[in-house]
Amino acid sequence: MPEAQHPQAAVITLNYPSSGLSLPNRLLLAAIVLLVFNATGRLNTPVEINQHDQWAHFDQQLHGTKQQNILKKIALSSIPDRIALSPTTPPQPSWLDQRVKNGDTLSLIFKRAGYTDEDVHNVISQSAEGELLGRIFPSQTIAFLEGDAGELVSVRYIKSPLETITYTRTDTGFESHVETRSPEHREAWTTGVITSSLFLAGQEAGMSQGMILEMAKIFGGVVDFALDPRRGDTMQLVYEELYVDGKKFSDGEIIAASFTNQGETFNAFRYTDANGDTDYYNEDGVSMRKTFLMAPLDFTRVSSDFNMHRMHPIYKVTRPHRGTDYAAPTGTPVYAAGDGRVIQAGYNRTMGNFVAIQHSDAYVTKYLHLQKRVSDTGQRVSQGQVIGAVGSTGAATGPHLHYEFLVDGVHHNPRTIANNLPKANVLNKKELTNFVQAISKAKFQLAMLRSQNQLAMIDTSDLSATPN
Repeated sequence: MPEAQHPQAAVITLNYPSSGLSLPNRLLLAAIVLLVFNATGRLNTPVEINQHDQWAHFDQQLHGTKQQNILKKIALSSIPDRIALSPTTPPQPSWLDQRVKNGDTLSLIFKRAGYTDEDVHNVISQSAEGELLGRIFPSQTIAFLEGDAGELVSVRYIKSPLETITYTRTDTGFESHVETRSPEHREAWTTGVITSSLFLAGQEAGMSQGMILEMAKIFGGVVDFALDPRRGDTMQLVYEELYVDGKKFSDGEIIAASFTNQGETFNAFRYTDANGDTDYYNEDGVSMRKTFLMAPLDFTRVSSDFNMHRMHPIYKVTRPHRGTDYAAPTGTPVYAAGDGRVIQAGYNRTMGNFVAIQHSDAYVTKYLHLQKRVSDTGQRVSQGQVIGAVGSTGAATGPHLHYEFLVDGVHHNPRTIANNLPKANVLNKKELTNFVQAISKAKFQLAMLRSQNQLAMIDTSDLSATPN
């Protein structure tokens, strides 16, 4: 055991036998002595540890017998016990991470990690959530843990920052455990002014593509985004952002939104009613979800309007154009204009790929020249559901959607028929009272954002009008 010598001289030396403690433990012993002296007197110089001669040196003046008695009472024999109490961190298991790449299969990923197809089969077939491993996507992570003999002990599938599935080998085979996390919801807001298009204005306002499309869907029953937006139109959004471990994971829901189009302002507020149904309503409790969308696709232009005496661009004869043509890039999503059932889905030489949807007894909508169809005859579809993509199949001179609207079998102008369609749902009196209370904060926030937008636009116009 170390011996302490503390003569009346101003030096204390702790000596260790040649087979004494290691350097880290000598440091710990010296620190204990240092704490004692620091609590009872003044330490004039730092402690010095000699790694070879195994002694600790303190330049410390001892004052009377008080410090000497304290030093004598240090139970040096207990020092190893104190050292033994120091926690030792066990070695952590070493996981081998594999990032899922484009074109990867589960078999390829297991082989890169040094495992066989038999291991793949065992994990998938023996665990309850094994099938989830068969639905992997690029940028996800699959990690592997091996045992002492190199065997596969565990597989960890990080499906998303919110969900991880771990497959662990047991005596009876692989078992799975699903771990889910809840993101932190943070409220955010943004404003934008249209200078060229809604999409560009949204991007300049910091909105993601998904949020721009969601906003267009919310207002799709009152604004035709193919024709209505004008330079100077404004938008304001209050929305949620989802965070995990302090980092933004994704956008959340839009809480409230406002869109001013050609001087007319439309407001929308997210609300969940007593039945648990969530929808967007204006400030009067009228649903933003109309019976039909104003247009079945986003951010396009009308290339040919409804015209009963149009010269056909291919056949060069005058024939009725019983619909509206929306020019858009190939692959642009096409939405069902309203809830209904697909009564026809197929292909012919004139219409190309097409879909026809029955909405109640009176209404039918048709979608022609699609690049592809993602709905089949007999399928139920909901408003805003993707049913195909813009193309130029059939008798078409370029990529566009030909959209028709029929009432009792008679074609009507899709862009004007909306005024004669059934009105949207309205909250009942009891629900309306709860709704008004629920949206009060968001309503105030939108008003403040609109005021800021207006002030910013006035400042900008003043600057542009200032002479040089």
